[in-house]
Amino acid sequence: MRKALLAMAAVAGLLFATAAPANAYEPVNIVHTEHVQAGPYGMTIGFSTWPLKAMQSLDFTFIPDGGIEDKSGTLTMINPEGGKNRTQPLVRHPRKLDVWGLDVRSMPRPGEWTFRFTVNGPAGSGTGDLKALPVLEQPGPPMGLSWAISTLPLIGLVVLVVVAWRRTRGRLRGGELPAIG
Repeated sequence: MRKALLAMAAVAGLLFATAAPANAYEPVNIVHTEHVQAGPYGMTIGFSTWPLKAMQSLDFTFIPDGGIEDKSGTLTMINPEGGKNRTQPLVRHPRKLDVWGLDVRSMPRPGEWTFRFTVNGPAGSGTGDLKALPVLEQPGPPMGLSWAISTLPLIGLVVLVVVAWRRTRGRLRGGELPAIG
């Protein structure tokens, strides 16, 4: 009985010791900021990577002057060709709960983007644009080349399975039984 109790205590201790680091999360590091005036509200936009590159994951934070407690808002990201992406509500950043933000987001293509903010709060509603936000070309090789290289192991595996199947099938058809042992 005593050994079982000691073993359960040891298992519980290991569970608690290993669960603590899993609950921790990496803080959002802001390396560059821009300022936008959205009607009566000043807005600071923070970027976790600068300069921005297409298809590169980063965090965005949106901090209105005076905090987000009594405010709501929307964000529209307008692509370089002038078409609008979907308008989305500004929500709390999942790892920095005192500000609005986007977590692990990437810009789909290079060019000069526009972020349009609409903020509603005690002083009314206001809209502001962060224009000519530069997004550089995607780092690394072109996407097609990356995909082509990444499929080489799969092609090798398929060839290996086909060769093994043909060899085994030929032995069985010729009357040979595979050796065991």
